[in-house]
Amino acid sequence: MTKKYQAVIVGGSLGGIMAAYALSKQGIHTALIERTAWIGGQLTSQGVPSDEHDYIEFTGATKTYRHFREQIRQYYRNHPDIIEDLKDKAIFNPGNGWVSKNAADPRLSLKLLQALLQPFIDQNILDIYTETYVVGANKKDNTIQYIVVHHQNQDIIFEADYFLDATDVGELLPMTETAYVTGAESFDETQEPHAPKEKNPADMQPITWIAAIGYNPNNIEILEKPDLYEQFKNHVMPFGESVLSWYAAGLEQGSKRGFSMFALGEYKNTPAMFTYRQVIEKNHFKQGVPYSVTLINWPQNDYFFGNIYDDPNSEYHKYAAKQLTLSLIYWLQTEARRDDGGFGYPEICLVPDVLGTADGFAMAPYIRESRRIKALFTIKEQDINKRYAKKAPHFRDRIGIGHYHIDLHMTTKTKTYFFDETHPFQIPLGALIPIETTNLIASCKNIGTTHITNGCYRLHPVEWNIGESAGYLVAFAIKNNIFPKQIYEEDTWLKAYQNLLTSEGILIEWPKEVLEGHYEKRFK
Repeated sequence: MTKKYQAVIVGGSLGGIMAAYALSKQGIHTALIERTAWIGGQLTSQGVPSDEHDYIEFTGATKTYRHFREQIRQYYRNHPDIIEDLKDKAIFNPGNGWVSKNAADPRLSLKLLQALLQPFIDQNILDIYTETYVVGANKKDNTIQYIVVHHQNQDIIFEADYFLDATDVGELLPMTETAYVTGAESFDETQEPHAPKEKNPADMQPITWIAAIGYNPNNIEILEKPDLYEQFKNHVMPFGESVLSWYAAGLEQGSKRGFSMFALGEYKNTPAMFTYRQVIEKNHFKQGVPYSVTLINWPQNDYFFGNIYDDPNSEYHKYAAKQLTLSLIYWLQTEARRDDGGFGYPEICLVPDVLGTADGFAMAPYIRESRRIKALFTIKEQDINKRYAKKAPHFRDRIGIGHYHIDLHMTTKTKTYFFDETHPFQIPLGALIPIETTNLIASCKNIGTTHITNGCYRLHPVEWNIGESAGYLVAFAIKNNIFPKQIYEEDTWLKAYQNLLTSEGILIEWPKEVLEGHYEKRFK
């Protein structure tokens, strides 16, 4: 069987969803293919609450992302059991998770994202295939002819003018023989101040297999001791503490940070981990919510022991990543130091419904670092790091904006980690376009970043913007019968495409007040 589309998006990530939205809005017949049962990527099937920058309440995101955030709050304002204080409140945090200003139940995010795309499905512009994956591709003369997709126990050929890779691992890149890089580039390659002397393609940021846990005073079910528990408990980190402890890597190489469950008593000055990524706040409801729920994506369950792609032991590493999270939960239940001086939190329990699975784990692991295309332009540390760039970057081919610090979690080979501040940055078009493959566009965290700059281009608002701009790029190319590379190279086409983006509510420059440090005067 063969299906024909104008555009096929592989990966129902936030980038994939927004590429589908933009293409469909432009009337392009599109297919969206997602391996799991849920679209939404890190926000839903991977269980990562929105992680955003300090300006997010007022600027620094696309119009659609801002509307999505408001829809979340409006849902809670209208909830029949919500407390009176929140019914008319303009800005509040539904889940009270402190990593985000707008933490929310992933099931709500799924509902809103499905509703965003439903009108195009109803109009037969967009087809969504969940629990579907690509098994191979055919390419000729630098052009992808088709991909082969496994859907409902059969293989189907998908033909299209364009293919957008919106997977978290750049799944289409090796299949289509599109040039890509992985892991850490060398200093000689990038001249980045934090790049190592020798490149290491296998040295990647860790994955985390997230689970939903609740704090239920009435819980009596203690997990069975996980198979790899002792292995993880006995593993000593580079900073001298067990993996299963209240310590994790600090902000600089070799340092460590101490944490606690609720930051109570003598631990009041430590970060409280239960509320870190909390998405359900019991006290926000009058009734019907028995306990608060958090998504356990902590430094302690970062799986830095191996990689799940381009690695012969990838399937084992997926198993072991789940075992690490399970071991952390078991440790919390039985051995963790309590804020009140005791040991073990038997109140901790898995909450399956929140992530739509029988075991309480996310449908897929959270993947920080993807395969990255060899792009027409690669974003480097010296472009955005405040220590080395005197001002925020201004790219001729800007197609969006974002902001997040460079946040490299402990890597899988050299165990390197660091944190550094960045300028509010722009997303350059050249980073989405491969150097050779003519009809593939990177639409997630697989764009032309380095190992280092991937650490700040991988979060929710940026990925959303990348996908949305990628969708409009492909639609613009199809309608004008030109290639994306022409849009990148020729000023007239580039300006027309940028005008399309701005007309659709995509900011391609930061407000001057933010760049000049007058943010509070204007927005507060």
